[in-house]
Amino acid sequence: MDLNYTDEEKAFRDEVRAFLDEKLPQEVRDKVRRGISLGKAGHDEWHRILNEKGWLAPNWPKEFGGAEWNAVQRHIFEEELAAAHAPRIVPFGLSMLGPVLQKFGSKEQQEYFLPRILSGEHWWCQGYSEPGAGSDLASLKTRAVREGDHYIVNGQKTWTTLGQYANWIFCLVRTDPDAKQQEGISFLLIDMDTPGIEVRPIILLDGEHEVNEVFFDDVKVPVENLVGEENKGWTYAKYLLTHERTNIAGVGFSQAGLDTVKRIARAESANGKPLIENPHFAARLAQVEIDLMAMATTNLRIVSGAAAGQAPGVESSMLKVKGTIIRQEINDLARRAVGPYAMPFASEAVEGDNDPIGPDYAGPVAAQYFNNRKLSIFGGSNEIQRGIIAKVKMGG
Repeated sequence: MDLNYTDEEKAFRDEVRAFLDEKLPQEVRDKVRRGISLGKAGHDEWHRILNEKGWLAPNWPKEFGGAEWNAVQRHIFEEELAAAHAPRIVPFGLSMLGPVLQKFGSKEQQEYFLPRILSGEHWWCQGYSEPGAGSDLASLKTRAVREGDHYIVNGQKTWTTLGQYANWIFCLVRTDPDAKQQEGISFLLIDMDTPGIEVRPIILLDGEHEVNEVFFDDVKVPVENLVGEENKGWTYAKYLLTHERTNIAGVGFSQAGLDTVKRIARAESANGKPLIENPHFAARLAQVEIDLMAMATTNLRIVSGAAAGQAPGVESSMLKVKGTIIRQEINDLARRAVGPYAMPFASEAVEGDNDPIGPDYAGPVAAQYFNNRKLSIFGGSNEIQRGIIAKVKMGG
């Protein structure tokens, strides 16, 4: 594989940079750089800006309103977004549900839901994990019983990211309790305004309301909101998870984080020597950069296959494991580099018009370090992914 960009790809990169310089609001850029939550309004604004440009869904075919970029273009776009401190595009509708509907949804579902994902009318969240059913997702217990032209849903989902903003949720539910675990699951689309749904916040270590519990009490869901066939939801869930795991790797965000660590390490420290001159720190920095370069190549190869119509297989598990390890290592290096300024501070001290405590670059370090501990757990824990890799590649 030739890792050098062609003249056409360089021109595309310049176009992306010019667009970000002109259209990315400075207030949004500053919030991302300082690690301050955008809130729903901030995400909606960026969603609208990208949609107007036609760049909101890089991986969607043009027939569904996407940009239909190739793997290299999407790689460049992700790198430039991260380097410019642009918000990460909320993935649930665009990167997760969208591809599932395009492959398995009915024509009516595609015509109704896909345009509303692009317009922002529908904000989606993911209803997969449950208490006792996270990495072992097939043990989920949320039930959906068919009564006439509706399913009646009862149960609980947890760790539902940004569910407080969502007006729709895609859920895995058990429709055949007597079948084998993975064979009795269906994939339902549920309007969050339906009576019987309750959302309760979970506040994380960094003080943010990012995730939630969602409860279903006799929630009526029209049968036409079933994706594909009843009891075949595990097939669709696996397809979605391969896309999610590839996205979790976050090559562009790791590169931006690495660049930040380098800037911090090259700055003069209290003893007059830059941290980059510390052999132990420099060795760790060099190793993570080597790992990131190798992973970026792997990411391009996997995404190229997906662009050719192949669903990512076990390679997405490999990418998820390595990508999350690299991002956590970069977070740890940043934490060590800023020293006492990486201590967690009260959110009131770093939000709004208050000046940051310590150097400006130190503001988000603690929050990012704590928040990204989750990366090796969600989307299928790294331990589970290693088991998948062993089973597929080594017959374990």
